[in-house]
Amino acid sequence: MFKKKKMENKAEDLIDDTNIKNNLREIEIEDGNEILEENENTDDTSVNETPDLQTQLNAANDKYLRLFAEFDNYKRRTSKERMDLFKSAGKDIITAMLPVLDDFERALKALPDNDETSGMKEGVILVQNKLNSILQQQGLKEMISLNENFNVDLHEAITSIPAPSDDLKGKILDELEKGYYLNNKVIRFAKVVVGA
Repeated sequence: MFKKKKMENKAEDLIDDTNIKNNLREIEIEDGNEILEENENTDDTSVNETPDLQTQLNAANDKYLRLFAEFDNYKRRTSKERMDLFKSAGKDIITAMLPVLDDFERALKALPDNDETSGMKEGVILVQNKLNSILQQQGLKEMISLNENFNVDLHEAITSIPAPSDDLKGKILDELEKGYYLNNKVIRFAKVVVGA
C-alpha cells in the first residue's frame, strides 16, 4: 500500500508538473501576445514619429550644410583679405616715395647737358634707376598717359587747351604729374592737360 500511495503521489506530482508546465506555456503565450501587442503599438508610434524624425534630420542636415558653406565663405574671404593686405602692406610708404621720384625727374630736366654736369647727371640717373627698380619689385608700375584718351578712372584733368588738330581732341596733350599703379590698383592719378 505504501508503494501504491507513493506511486499516486508521483502521478499527482507529474500531473501537477504537467499542469504547471501547461499553465506556464499559457502564461508565456499570453505574455507573448501582450509583448506582440506592445511591439505592434510601438511600431505604430514609431511609424507616426518617423516623419517628425525625418524632418528634424533634414533640418539638422540643412543647418549643417549652411554652417559649412558659411565657414567656407569666411575662410575664402579672410584669405583674400590677407592676400590684399600683403599686396598693399607698403602702400603708404610707396605713396610717400612718389614725390621723390618726381623730384628725380625734375632734377634730370634741370641739369644742363655739358661736360661739367655729366658725372652728376649719371649719378642722379643711377640713384633714380635703383629707386625705380626697388619700387617696381614691390609692385609699383608707372602709368602711361601721353597721347592716350582721357579716362576719368585714371586721370585728373588740371586744365584743357584747344587741340592742335581734330584727332587730338579728348586726348592727353601734357602730363604734369605721373600716375602710378600698385599691384594693378591706382594709387595716384595722373594730373594731365586735355585737348578740347
